[in-house]
Formats: sequence, C-alpha cells, structure tokens
Amino acid sequence: MLNSKKEYNALVEEIIEHDRRYFDEAKPLISDYEYDQKKRQLLDYEKAHPDQIHPNSPTQRIAESVTEGFQQREHLVPMYSLANTYSEEEVADFLKRVKKLYGKKELAYCCELKMDGTAISLLYEHGKLRCATTRGNGRVGDDVTANIKTIKSVPLQLSGHFPDVMEIRGEVYLNLATFRAINAAREEEGLETFANPRNAAAGSLKLLDPREVAKRRLNLVTYGIAEGQAHLATQHEVHAYLKTLGLPTAKSEHLAVVHDLAGIMKFAHKIQAQRDELPFEIDGIVVKVDELKIHSALGHTGKTPRYAIAYKFAPEQAHTRVNDIVVQVGRSGVLTPVAELEPVFLAGSTISRATLHNQEEVARKDIRIGDFVTIEKGGDVIPKVVQVDLTKRPAHSHPWHMPTHCPICKTPVVHRPGEVAVRCPSSTCAGQRVRRIIYFASKHAMDIEHMGEKVVEQLVEKGLIFRISDIYLLDADKLARLDNFKEKSIQNLLTSIEASRTCPLSRFLMGLGIKSVGIETAEAIAEHASDIHLLLSMKAEDFLGIEGIGEKTARMIAEFFADAGNREEIRLLLAHGVKPQKPAAKKIAGHPFAGKTFVLTGVLARHSRDQATALIKERGGKVSGSVSKNTDYLLVGDEPGSKYDKAKELGIPILSEEDFENRL
Repeated sequence: MLNSKKEYNALVEEIIEHDRRYFDEAKPLISDYEYDQKKRQLLDYEKAHPDQIHPNSPTQRIAESVTEGFQQREHLVPMYSLANTYSEEEVADFLKRVKKLYGKKELAYCCELKMDGTAISLLYEHGKLRCATTRGNGRVGDDVTANIKTIKSVPLQLSGHFPDVMEIRGEVYLNLATFRAINAAREEEGLETFANPRNAAAGSLKLLDPREVAKRRLNLVTYGIAEGQAHLATQHEVHAYLKTLGLPTAKSEHLAVVHDLAGIMKFAHKIQAQRDELPFEIDGIVVKVDELKIHSALGHTGKTPRYAIAYKFAPEQAHTRVNDIVVQVGRSGVLTPVAELEPVFLAGSTISRATLHNQEEVARKDIRIGDFVTIEKGGDVIPKVVQVDLTKRPAHSHPWHMPTHCPICKTPVVHRPGEVAVRCPSSTCAGQRVRRIIYFASKHAMDIEHMGEKVVEQLVEKGLIFRISDIYLLDADKLARLDNFKEKSIQNLLTSIEASRTCPLSRFLMGLGIKSVGIETAEAIAEHASDIHLLLSMKAEDFLGIEGIGEKTARMIAEFFADAGNREEIRLLLAHGVKPQKPAAKKIAGHPFAGKTFVLTGVLARHSRDQATALIKERGGKVSGSVSKNTDYLLVGDEPGSKYDKAKELGIPILSEEDFENRL
C-alpha cells in the first residue's frame, strides 16, 4: 500500500525501469506476478488520488518501445494490452462490468490460452503479406516483416476468401524444446542464456539479420482480426475463419465458449492442470466477450479493451532445502547473498540457486542454512525464496550474517550508514574484476559477443586475464585452455574481440564502468570531447559544463579519470590497439538546428527516440536529457512528462512532431 505521493512517484520510476528491462532488453528482474502486484498498487493509488496521476505513469500507456535499426509502421487499428487478474473474484467483477456497460443479462464468452510470447500484427493486402509489425507503443511498432517471413507456418499468400485489407493479430513464441536447444548452444559459445522462451522470442524478433532469426525456429499463433472481420459475428468464428485462410491457430481443445463464471473457471482449471504437458509456455487464459459487435460497443480505456481480460495463473512454486548461503561480489564491490539449493525442477528448468538480494532481505525472511523453503520462478525469471517452512527448521540452526570480510579477497567489508549494501572496498578484488570484465564486454558497452559470464569466470580463474585490458592479449593458445572451448568457439571469440578494437567513444566510456554514467551521459561526454586524451585532462568544472551533467556526477567523472589505476587501465587499452572514436555524424551545412540543444519528451508517433536524436545531430544540433535555460527546443510527443512543464515555465520553444518534421 502506498502512503504518500513520494512513494507513488518512486514506484512509477521503478515500474518504468522494469518495463525497460522487459520490453527493450528482454531481461526482466522480477516475475510477472510481482510486476502485476506493483502495477495494482499504482492503480489503487491513482484511483484514490486521480489529481496526482504522474504523466509518465505506466498505467497510462503501453510500455513496449520501438527499436533502433527497424523502420516504424503505424497500425491500422491500435494494439491494446489486456488487463490482468489473478483471482476468481476479479473475473466475476469483470463479468459484472461488462453486463452493466452493455445492459444485456445473458452473454457468451470465448476462452483462449494466454500464450507467453510477444504480440505481432500481420497486414495482408489482397491476400498477400505486406508487413508484420510489433506492438510498439500501441500505435506504432517495428516493421519485422523479413523476420516473420522466416516462420514457416506464416503464409505469404492467404487461402480461401478474404477482404482486400486484413490486419491480423497473433503471438510469436518458442517451443520449449527449441528454447532449451538455443540456450544450450549459447552456453557452449559463451553467450548469455535467455531467461525464458518469451524473452528468447522477443529478442529473436528484434535481430537485424533474418538469417539468424531463421535459426531460432520461431512459431506463431493467430487469434484476432483488427481489420477485415465485418462478415463475422463472434470471436470463436474468428478462430475458425483464420484457419480457413491458412493461418496457424489454437487447437480446438484450447478454446471454449461459456456463459458464466463457473464455465470460465472450469476451463481455467482444466488448462492449468495441462500446463506442464504443453510444448510451449502459457501464463493463463484470456476471456473475451464472444459477440464482436459488443467489442465495438464497449470500446477501450486508455490502454486496455473493456471486452476482454487475462486471468493469469499464480506463479509456480516448489519446495526444497537451502544447502548453503554463499556471497557474490559485484563489479562495484557490493556483496549479494545467494542460496545454494537442493536442485528442484520448476517452471521448465532445474533450479539450484536463488538470489537473496541483501542481508536485510535474509533477516526479514529469517532464511537459514538447512531451512526448507518455498521458491518461486514466475515467468521463469531469477528464482527467489518466498518463505521458510518453520515446522521443518533443524534444531541446531542459527541466523545467517553477512561476512565481515570479502569472501574473495578477504578485505574487511564496508557498510556505510544509510545504505543497505555491504561492499568490498578493495580495487584489486578478483570478484569485482570478474564483474567489471563482464560489464566491459556486455552489449551496452563494448559488445564483445561470445564473452559471457561463464567464459569470463574461467578466464580469470585460470589466470588468463587479470584486468580489462588483458582481453586484447588473448590468443588461440590461451583460449584453448578453457573448458569446452573448441576451434569454432575460439575463433568466434577472437573475431569479436578484434571487432571491438574500433569502437565509439561513448561505448568505450560505458565499458569503463564510471559510476552514474549511463548511455545518454556517455554520449554527451563523447560529443563534447574530441578524444579520450582530452577527457584525461578535464576537471570537474569542465564536465559540469556539459549539458545534463550535475555537480555530483561531474565530480565522480573527474575523480575517475584522475585515479592512477584507471588512467593506467586506459593507457593499456589504447596500447593494445583499442581505438575509441568520436562518431563522425554527417552534418547538413547551414541548417537552423546547427548549434541548437533539443530535449525530447513524450511518445513520438513517427520516430523512435534514437531516430529523432540522429536527425537532430545530422543537422548539427545536440540532444540533452534535461531541460534548462540552455535548451533551445523541446520536442513533444504524446503524454509528455515534467520536462514539458519546465519548458513552459522557462519559455522554451515547444515543437510538435509535425513542427519538427517541417523544420527538418
């Protein structure tokens, strides 16, 4: 329960970050169930305090974003997301709302599986597949036509009778067997494995090379028609009609037409009992009013249809024993307790470890070595301990405490007042080195493929690398000492390392792991500085002069570059052939945007943030993350945030997307 506007705003920011992890990175940190509970808290607060609704609240928009590298397309009919429920009472409330809104006592409902995949829209013109588009922000999504064409079950030409224009909705997913094979191959190549089939499907669909997508063996199931269903009367007829067109649809035993709550719950319980036997993942059922004319009459809220609801199954749980509690050391020195579990099968995989987050979490749940615990892996994300079975606690057990010394380098740990985190302060700690190297090689930094966590751990453990710069001293003979690393794996990694030597300065800065420097700040620094050597001579006041960097961040950046150890690492990286380069953006001479600073806010309909930023930079302009008196223009999309209010307050010119396009 949220007790203040401050708590509410903090939860808004937290959920926005979870949305980014889920939709943009396909790497969720929490289960669907936990996410939905947080979303419910947000909704409850907004219902009680409608005057305090944050303009960027995730309840007001569809969170998936468009992706750099793909063209964007507008849906003929907006793609909405479903409202979720986990209780029979809330399904009953949904039925009451529908009857109240429509005024008809007896209604039929079509029940379907809720596939755990990623939504897609297929546009057919005269029966021919014209394009396939992701959900995106609900109005505009990524054109992934070439990738969808790799799915063998998707017809490029419809069969039977069809209208001239059809917009068909479906779900892209992976079979469990395919998912396991993909992860096994990625693990062998030293790549990070996917958390679950849904994330693997979403990540595959966003690959830029269709040949790589084809290797993932994606599947698709269609379930709706957004445009071109005028001749149909019911939702269950939609499924039958889609099948006549040659489109993949759900099996008849996975559909049901019912007339009341009892019928819905009977179908739900039947499907839940079959869940573990299905060759793909589901996370519940979808309940839709069967009559299509009622869909139009009921309409939508801002982001969800009123004629449908998702009844989601509670997260799967298992019971096991805590054999030990070990401590991992992160790249910044933070110590994280992890439960070593008696292996147990749960949600499609065998679980032997679960994060315990921090010492306060362990104390709050009173988790001890030897305890029998309930673990949960809803949505197949990182497993966690839900509760302890105190009736089975061994008589000799005792509370667990964070070690007083780092488990890796034995340095005394530090616990700063007011912080939850316990840290190892040693800059030479091997545990931190592993995490720093992993971060340096990650996708958002130097993007060294085939250099995942397990590969880095082996490289450090076998003494093949000690610091980041040692990556560029690796050769075939050294890599041959790694377990399960054969000729192909060796060549793949060496090729990736070589490719990373020439890199944008902004990615190089990200790889260095400077505290408080994210991608926007790294790009701003790279834009300001001519090369890495200039950065080494800059002071805090120089960084403070860069748009969007405050005093605290400027001080931390300056301290990083002043540190002798960091300077030596940079020197070695350059000596080993790494060449960070400032992007040579193509400038359009004499453009009115030249020298102007832009800030972007809201959801743009025709451009992604990255596209708009590139267009501005091509014309000699700059893009900042925050509004100040130095801002020349605010580019505004739908549902702008607090930046809009600040720009109005400062009298900064505000451009709509149409104004922006006219000035391009």
